[in-house]
Amino acid sequence: MLGAQPLGILFSAPYLVFVILVFAWPIILAVWMSFHDFFFAAPGAEVDRPFVGLDNYATVVSDPDVWQSFANVGVFLAINVPLTVVLSIVLATALNSVVHARTFFRVSYYVPYVTASVAVVAVWLFLFSNNGLVNNILGPLAPQPSWLVNSALAMPTIALFVTWKGLGFYILLYLAALQNVPRELYESVSTDGGGRIRQFFSVTVPGVRPATVLVVLLATITGANLFTEPYLLTGGGGPNGASTSPVLLIYQKGIEQGNPDVAAAIGVILILFVLVIAWLQRKLVGGDES
Repeated sequence: MLGAQPLGILFSAPYLVFVILVFAWPIILAVWMSFHDFFFAAPGAEVDRPFVGLDNYATVVSDPDVWQSFANVGVFLAINVPLTVVLSIVLATALNSVVHARTFFRVSYYVPYVTASVAVVAVWLFLFSNNGLVNNILGPLAPQPSWLVNSALAMPTIALFVTWKGLGFYILLYLAALQNVPRELYESVSTDGGGRIRQFFSVTVPGVRPATVLVVLLATITGANLFTEPYLLTGGGGPNGASTSPVLLIYQKGIEQGNPDVAAAIGVILILFVLVIAWLQRKLVGGDES
């Protein structure tokens, strides 16, 4: 009844319960809400929530704010994911070859990742405000309006922030993957006259392909769930919704505007969006071969 490994099932049961309660059940509830006229009521109150079919989805599709939020997160992913992959693998390769103060450098890159977002956001607001350090350095070259209040630069600036903050985590993934790349391959390329650049592209990049698939997938999921950064950096998706993400819009629709059924429909569409993007990335990066 319990299979060949009943003890393994017993040990994995708490995590399975956690996944069901924290992930599976909320998704099922969101799908149910998206097909009903759902609204918040007092605890214990019995209210009618009739089935409305695709009405909530029709409302979502016809809402220009929804389209803009998905376009915003598309811009974010187009900047964040490639930048995260390139910087992570390059820095991990460099850190892997460091002999002295290796631990110091690795910890230095990891500190922003474990630092509270609120504290780090305060630093970036200081740097990229109208009278911030970056604009003072750029002088007449500084953009007007400034970075986080500029509709064209707000989301790219957020993408740079998220890339910088999460870089330490992805560097660790690549460092772990680099330990499995045989040193003999580097020696072989070196014997054939290949320098560091050729070793990087001929040995390192193919050798860490499974890690690249994982990094791309995690960066995509993290970017699609973007909420804290635009909420804090641009005061809730400004200017004029230029940095509003789908998750931030879900919060605005569901909590602030009291339309949880519409917010649930946005959430379901976002899940499908992430699944499609992840599948395409897996095909392009070569995840099936990994």
